[in-house]
Amino acid sequence: MPVWKHILSILALPFMAAAAAPGMILYSEGKLNLDGSFASGLGILAVIIGSLFILSGLYLMARTISLFARVGKGTLAPWMPTQHLVVQGIYRHLRNPMISGVFGILLGESVLFRSWTLLGWFILFVLLNIIYLPAFEEPGLVRRFGEEYSNYRKNVPRWLPRLKPWQPGPGPDATA
Repeated sequence: MPVWKHILSILALPFMAAAAAPGMILYSEGKLNLDGSFASGLGILAVIIGSLFILSGLYLMARTISLFARVGKGTLAPWMPTQHLVVQGIYRHLRNPMISGVFGILLGESVLFRSWTLLGWFILFVLLNIIYLPAFEEPGLVRRFGEEYSNYRKNVPRWLPRLKPWQPGPGPDATA
């Protein structure tokens, strides 16, 4: 898949949720100037905690995008989906690492900038995904990947990662 398709899907989805919308919120709150500088100082504790959440979210997003490209042969965008179900790497611990990454970034931004409005955006984004994923995305994955996805869904949690990676396939380790 061409690199530009991956870039387009990143710009259309996680970038809009985790950068464009928060940027508009910060600008409307007077915390971000048109030149990209910040209007007020940031507290050191907020910088440390917020940065840890943001970096964790970026890590999850990078791992997800890489696996989608290499293993899934597709993008994170629903209009250019993966051709293969991805159950490797971070996906052996967590079913939705991309969305969890965006959650981390949004929560980190709300802490970093000490913004109640960004926290509200984070909460709204979480609620939308709590509804969207089981109502729309997961039934589509069942239709596309059948029993393979159903088995994966039974063994790997949606939001909170399992500590021991799931081993797909038959045998005693399949659900361990």
